Amino acid sequence: MDSVKVRAAVYLGVCLSVFAVACQGQVASENNISSQEEQNQMGHITRDLAEVLEGLLDGAQDNRITLEKKASVIPRCDVGERCAMKHGPRIGRLCDCLRGTACNSFFLRCY
Repeated sequence: MDSVKVRAAVYLGVCLSVFAVACQGQVASENNISSQEEQNQMGHITRDLAEVLEGLLDGAQDNRITLEKKASVIPRCDVGERCAMKHGPRIGRLCDCLRGTACNSFFLRCY
């Protein structure tokens, strides 16, 4: 869910920045704002948008790091514990059985 929120925020930011750049050239004749002031306002908006997006991405990276699992470390199972799980025709290992025991492919437990 978090990655969906981050993607949506990034897409929204990109769309807003493209919209701001595209509309920058369309200035109404009634506007008395000089081009220098207009550029300063656009610069502030762009910086604010960049800061918000950076904050979102930093928060998402912190959450992702805590959820990662190291692939090289497989926990150990005691005798009788469930060591595998069946996913359709495939069998996925949950843990490694202790020395002298093996994971029974029918019961999916260490024996």
